[in-house]
Amino acid sequence: MKPAALPLGQVLPAARACYGGILLLAPGPVIRLCTRGPASPRAQNVTRVLGVRHLVQAALTAGAPPGTARLGIGAALDLTHAASMVGLALLDRTLRRATLADAAIETLLAGAGLTGGAGPRLPEHPGSL
Repeated sequence: MKPAALPLGQVLPAARACYGGILLLAPGPVIRLCTRGPASPRAQNVTRVLGVRHLVQAALTAGAPPGTARLGIGAALDLTHAASMVGLALLDRTLRRATLADAAIETLLAGAGLTGGAGPRLPEHPGSL
């Protein structure tokens, strides 16, 4: 008997919450990983705010059925955020790697939110492919 699988719509809020938690709790290492340089206090504070946004969005979209307005609004927020990161990358060369990495993640999250569970299903139990 095959184990039950979790739809992407249930996995996405959990993944978003993990990403938000990392941004909130460890902004310096995340920024250093992307920029290969020290993170300014301002950049760390902005990163923490973005982490909180992801945590709130994860809570608001958790359990949302595919195709609901909550997922669509979340995807629109992600795309807006991605566009702002691309704009910042064009303006600030020192943050370019970090902002483009964040824009890519935001775009992936938006795409996953737009599919909202119509995409692939992930195994419910680790190791049960």
